[in-house]
Amino acid sequence: MADPSSGYKVISDNRQARYHYEILESYEAGIALTGTEVKSIRAGKVNLRDGFAQIRDGEVWLHNVHISPHSGTNPAYNHEPRRSRKLLLHGYEIRKLIGKVEQKGLTLVPLKMYLKRGMVKVNLALVRGKKLHDKRETLKRKQAKREIERALKGNY
Repeated sequence: MADPSSGYKVISDNRQARYHYEILESYEAGIALTGTEVKSIRAGKVNLRDGFAQIRDGEVWLHNVHISPHSGTNPAYNHEPRRSRKLLLHGYEIRKLIGKVEQKGLTLVPLKMYLKRGMVKVNLALVRGKKLHDKRETLKRKQAKREIERALKGNY
């Protein structure tokens, strides 16, 4: 999935988040990692599915993201797979997020983890949970779009 023109390679994508949440805004954040975590991420051993971010003491922390321990490293020096990791955002972005997360029902969720010019980045989204009828609406729209594309493909 490397795109030479854009200079980034997607490591992990949280497709479930787009189904369960309505995405309001998204931010690009750096992430503070150890060496073994970077090696595992480059190998693609990341799971963002249950991940979320929290703002604590003016800092943004990523929780519940599983980065598998690196296999070529001594287990004594390996990292904890689900530890909290600090996200690196600008101060004005954090202040903006603090105001919005305090609103009822808004959460921070990682959408993507990717390499950009050799650095690991996380696409963090401000989201609102969808109700069941909203999820059904999304599925209907998606299915209708697919049927239209099939019909157009058959005509040409």
